[in-house]
Amino acid sequence: MPNPIPEDSVGIVTPKSQHFSKPLELECGKTLSEYDIAYETYGELNANGSNAILICHALSGDQHAAGYHSSEDRKAGWWESSIGPGKPIDTHRFYVVSLNNLGGCKGSTGPNTKIPGTDKYWGPDFPIVTVKDWVNSQHRLMQELDITHWCAVIGGSLGGMQVLQWSIDFPDLIKHALVIAAAPKLSAQNIAFNEVARQAIQADPDFHNGHYLENNSIPRRGLMLARMLGHITYLSDDSMRDKFGRELREGKLSFGFDVDFQVESYLRHQGKSFVDRFDANSYLLMTKTLDYFDPASECKHDLSVAVSPSTAKFMVISFTSDWRFAPERSREIVKALLDAGKQVSYVEVKADQGHDAFLIPIPHYMNVFHGYMNNVYEDIL
Repeated sequence: MPNPIPEDSVGIVTPKSQHFSKPLELECGKTLSEYDIAYETYGELNANGSNAILICHALSGDQHAAGYHSSEDRKAGWWESSIGPGKPIDTHRFYVVSLNNLGGCKGSTGPNTKIPGTDKYWGPDFPIVTVKDWVNSQHRLMQELDITHWCAVIGGSLGGMQVLQWSIDFPDLIKHALVIAAAPKLSAQNIAFNEVARQAIQADPDFHNGHYLENNSIPRRGLMLARMLGHITYLSDDSMRDKFGRELREGKLSFGFDVDFQVESYLRHQGKSFVDRFDANSYLLMTKTLDYFDPASECKHDLSVAVSPSTAKFMVISFTSDWRFAPERSREIVKALLDAGKQVSYVEVKADQGHDAFLIPIPHYMNVFHGYMNNVYEDIL
């Protein structure tokens, strides 16, 4: 018998899909003639449509941000800690929209879907998309859902980058922007990590130059290695030491190259489970989307000029042990916003969990998140 769904969960949710027949021009110069966007909604849109919130996902996220897909499903949405009754993003107050971005692999048009009018997968031929492209497609979904404006757009990591882009591209449609554990652009080190991950995938013999689906194969080893590398960067040294230390899996050394330490076992499990739920071409594409994000590049590398169109109120949150998107990167965003005369609140949360801290219900973080969302709610009353 399945365990009861927690009372503070949005409960059982049904994924939805919106088809778009109007072509979408992309920054790379290519055009998607038609496409689908998968999404979920939680809560109810109020009478005057003033309580809608958009959730933007990180690199390996998707539309399933909260709740469960069935009573037997024990895997809650990726942001279950923050979305639901009584939680910071309170679904008794807000109407929440969460989507899977173009190029993803959970129902939206991407490398693992078929080219319209053919029986051929997009695979490596799916065009490179940018954060700006995502925001444009999200805006189209917003129009299809008859939402006139967002009371808040919220995201962590790559999701926070989308929030920043929303505030620049559609300043009149967003009242509050919550940018969590993000950066104004990737550092050279971050780009390097992404390149190593891509090389691991592309070097797998089962990759077949990206056409693995037609060859009935999956580049499991490459994608597993890419995920293991990425996962290391999402954790802090302290969190790994506290969780694993140097504990031996079998209580003694094997004097071989199999798993000796608990941390090795953990990383292999993370890598193997990721292969079963994510598409390798999508991983390649989304790491490139991360690499390309740099709104200041269009403004002579002056971020304060780039954010000057924004009219939203900002909340920027960082975490002390996050070395992938370190607090100083959030402070760059804050400084640019202040230099541009914007209203911004900033909190640096003491946390040992590294970059993944934005997904974890750390008490101080939840208190800050709750407090700011109370302000968002008061603005719509």
